[in-house]
Amino acid sequence: MTAGAAVPSIVDTPEQAAALPLAPLLVRRPLEALLDEHGLGTGPLEAREIGNGHSNVTFLIAREGFRAVLRRPPRPPYQESAHDMVREARIARALAPTAVPVPEVLLVREESDVLGVPFYVMAELEGDVITAEVPAQLDDPAGRAGIADRMVDTLADLHALDVRRPELAALGRPDGYLDRQLRRFLAIWDRHRTRDIEAIERVGDWLVAQRPRSNDVALVHGDFRPANVMWARRAPATIAGVLDWELATLGDPLCDVGWLLSTWPEEGDATGTLLSEARGIGKGGFPGRAALAERYAERSGRSVADLAWYTAFAFWRAAVGLESFYKRALAGTTTDPFIHRLEHGVPELAERAQQAVAAAR
Repeated sequence: MTAGAAVPSIVDTPEQAAALPLAPLLVRRPLEALLDEHGLGTGPLEAREIGNGHSNVTFLIAREGFRAVLRRPPRPPYQESAHDMVREARIARALAPTAVPVPEVLLVREESDVLGVPFYVMAELEGDVITAEVPAQLDDPAGRAGIADRMVDTLADLHALDVRRPELAALGRPDGYLDRQLRRFLAIWDRHRTRDIEAIERVGDWLVAQRPRSNDVALVHGDFRPANVMWARRAPATIAGVLDWELATLGDPLCDVGWLLSTWPEEGDATGTLLSEARGIGKGGFPGRAALAERYAERSGRSVADLAWYTAFAFWRAAVGLESFYKRALAGTTTDPFIHRLEHGVPELAERAQQAVAAAR
């Protein structure tokens, strides 16, 4: 390759992969052989990267008689516990018989012999994710209300699952979730900070001092937001599947609610943030964040009195986590164009966290 040339993300053979300065994300021939072993289509494989995730990588793959989605971690090095594809597939299989809609898992590869990392293949869902626009069949008052209601109701259904079931009980420790989360993100900030952001320091201190004394435990998604929900292409609003379960664990269910509110744009917001991907929702006509919180309280039977803490935690956690991504970008280990938004985007998230703290006082 010539100096400065882009590294391809997809190559045909392991020999081509070995000749690159950075490992590709997908190697066709060994993947074709694996799919052949499992009777998943025939012939040459086509693949393209899809989605707007900035953590794990998602491909749409297709060959004769077969279309599916492949999920894998980013290029090494990466933190295995944060990009555990085998665990993510196990969660999806555990949720398959429940009221929470998830894609069917077709194949899990725990070994790293095919793509250099573990990965899994799941059924392709037919539907739309809300980004800049709302799907036309749902872009009316009934559809917009239905989107909000179905999201909240699905989150409440998730949090109502019996975490004593063996396949769910194995996903995490039922005690001390908030303490572990705070310790983890404080450590991430200490290890990965690239600059001084006073709001992150101040909010972190406040979160520790004001931590709710909650013993509530549920299966939490960890990244439940509009960008991770696919809608069936019909009315009324129906969720085809909830995506990206990489952060799911046993924990405090209000963390999911705070995260949803931090990612839910509202008409009249002065500015968006790096979390405001579902801009179509912010154009108006949707229930606001307060209405979502009220419906969750009614649907789940949980108090949301401390929700300002969880919302502040959501913005703070996002700022800290994305600062570590920014450090990777400065080191040249990622080429994701999203990095160009982080210089100002991380401090903006910290400021929103500080605003949430002010609202809690």
